[in-house]
Amino acid sequence: MIPGPDTRVIELRVHGILGTTPEQLVDAVAAVDVAGDGAGRIVRPADRLRRPAPGPVLKADGRPHPRTLEGYVWGGLTSGGWAKAIWALLFPFSLANVSSWMLPPVPEGNRVASVLGASCRGLLRLAAALLTVLLVAQLAAVSLDLFATQCLAPGSGCLGVIPQWLRGTAAVRPVFGVVPMLLVVFVLRKLSTVNWSVDVDVPTPVSTGPARLLAKMPGANKIADPDAPALRTLHLTAALATVTLIALGGPAGPGRGGLPTASWLVAVVLLVGSLLLALVFGDPTGARPGRAGRWLLAAMSPVPRRVLLGLAALTVASVPAVQPHLGATLPGTDPTLTVVTIALGGACGVLGLLLVPAALLARPAWSAQPVELRPWAGGWLAAPFMTLAALLGGGFGAGVAITVRQTLGGALLSLPHGYAFVTLVWGVAGTLAVVVLLVVLAVMGVRRLGSGERVPEEVALLHSDRPTDTKQAADAWRTANWERGHAHHVLLTLTGVLAAGAIVSSVPWREGFLPPAWAQPLSGLGLAALALLAAWLLREVYSAARQPDSARRLGGLSDLACFWPRESHPVVPPCYALKVVPEVAARAAHYLADPNTRVVLAGTSQGSAITVAAAARLLDGLSPAEAQRLGVVVASSPLQWAYARMFPAVISHAGLSELFGDLGGRWRTLARGTDPAGGGTSTWRRQVFDGRLIGVGYREDGTTGALPPAVAGPTGALVLGGDHWLPDPQCGPFAGRRWAPGVQRQQDYYSDPEWDRAIACAAGLESPTEVRDEQHGVFRLPGRDAATG
Repeated sequence: MIPGPDTRVIELRVHGILGTTPEQLVDAVAAVDVAGDGAGRIVRPADRLRRPAPGPVLKADGRPHPRTLEGYVWGGLTSGGWAKAIWALLFPFSLANVSSWMLPPVPEGNRVASVLGASCRGLLRLAAALLTVLLVAQLAAVSLDLFATQCLAPGSGCLGVIPQWLRGTAAVRPVFGVVPMLLVVFVLRKLSTVNWSVDVDVPTPVSTGPARLLAKMPGANKIADPDAPALRTLHLTAALATVTLIALGGPAGPGRGGLPTASWLVAVVLLVGSLLLALVFGDPTGARPGRAGRWLLAAMSPVPRRVLLGLAALTVASVPAVQPHLGATLPGTDPTLTVVTIALGGACGVLGLLLVPAALLARPAWSAQPVELRPWAGGWLAAPFMTLAALLGGGFGAGVAITVRQTLGGALLSLPHGYAFVTLVWGVAGTLAVVVLLVVLAVMGVRRLGSGERVPEEVALLHSDRPTDTKQAADAWRTANWERGHAHHVLLTLTGVLAAGAIVSSVPWREGFLPPAWAQPLSGLGLAALALLAAWLLREVYSAARQPDSARRLGGLSDLACFWPRESHPVVPPCYALKVVPEVAARAAHYLADPNTRVVLAGTSQGSAITVAAAARLLDGLSPAEAQRLGVVVASSPLQWAYARMFPAVISHAGLSELFGDLGGRWRTLARGTDPAGGGTSTWRRQVFDGRLIGVGYREDGTTGALPPAVAGPTGALVLGGDHWLPDPQCGPFAGRRWAPGVQRQQDYYSDPEWDRAIACAAGLESPTEVRDEQHGVFRLPGRDAATG
């Protein structure tokens, strides 16, 4: 494609996690909206009169090209306001939902693998439903047991402002216990029914190109979960039935006939039936119309869903009528929590066992890949994530109960028997975590002493003749390499520590004994940890609601978790990618309709996954001439080192390789070895040989193999395949460029002079292996000797 005199470039940026301001995204002192619906905003730089201004001129091929700079701001979809802040309390639910996207791929034509895949998916949905039941049951223990039964008991000194005559009035205490639980379930339903609407009319791709291999990426195809309303009804029905069980005696029943027994039987049928129905749901993406459970999805139309949920709510609302008087204790609390906890632990255990053969059957899909590209934990990562969600959910519920108990009366109120073991779990886990941390620090110290001050070869190549920059870069490079290489080990260790604590503390619990005396210090440690966990999370929610810009930690968690559609757990925030990706693709398609326009989708961090999904979606609907004017630039991208290894059935190397080939080399990646959050996306097995950086990666024809040695560009970057490895600290300063001193790590890729060069390469205006000189014309860079340009 030879650029003509009217050629212009549209650079459409998408930011990553932790949000950003419009001004930061377009790298301007002012920005204004030019499109969008307020939730998803398309912005441009603005002049002093707040009018959209043209972007900076893009210099390429020896002459300037007009550039329009736009940015898509989606941070408002995951943070800001009380509703989005409360979503942070559902983080264990989000973990359970994300774990369902981590399942290993199912080989085509393998019936055993298909059965195992369906079984694992069903167990994930069952465990997710039990997690909802556990959290609601723990809140019911607070509302019905601690507050209504114990604190409001006649003669109790708790909350003395409530008169004694009111405490003894029939049905008053059950109402105080039931109404908050109905409000909790109502809030969960309202939060889980929120969905983002797409602001443009974008047809669903036919998935004949790269999107066929990346079809499960959120937004690459329209895959909003059709099962979510039905599954949400089952979750909330089971939760309401559990509240009724706790109020009417737990699994053993009320112990007498009449209305209490009838209401208890209805609750048991609703609970068991909802859990069994959640188990038989099949593939939720709609990829296989003949999946198991399709009859259930057809039967769960809006009217049956309303009837089922209304019946469950009615059983809870009838509790004050069938149980007007509460005793001094609520006998159903402890056995209900015990049964739910055992069922949830059993579901996680069986899931872990079934995932072993499922991962082994999927192994041929990645066995030929290098070790650094294979899935984490051999494709078994869904089980630890689901277990972590269960442990965190149980711990948070217990922490809330402990905090409320201390607030209301401390020793005057008693917690369920099982909570003594929950505190022991976290105490043992905390102790093990300290031991593991000390061992890890010792190992790291020994390795650091063994390596001395060895400078990575890539650093020496990027920072030759700059000793100060070399030392700074070497330290940051080693740290970032460790973080990228061991991030999954940290997650697995955390899960293992919590699981070990649960196993150790469950021994006396199964025997019906209280924790032994020697375990009291551990229980005290766990008690403090749970109270701090609950208090910290509630404080963060309050801060995030009142001051969204000052509490971005919760926003970062939401940004990562809410990228994935509702699958195994429906009571989670909506997937923003199902809105952002089609709107970014539609904006790009609008500009590509002009034959003189070239569009570059540029994403940083989490935005790189959005841009890749948008590019895959676009290539399915563009003509060959339009596709040649589309390019992609990503920076600080976790696609290769994290996403392709965490979600092997969703983001495949085959799909990424085909997408790279269809873009014909117009997919460029800016990478820093000092960046712990990102790295190269198209190369691996990188090493320095004979003074040159070599490696293996994607080729422009869509294949993979050995690449020519990296060449050094005029900004000091080493270009290997599609990856531009940046010196950090930057070379320069450069005339006419904003300067960012020091080691940047994952910050401010826009300030690097290689950014504009990557945009020009992605737009097809410049070759990454050629540089134009005003006197000698175009010449090909031979390698590191051309580092000065």
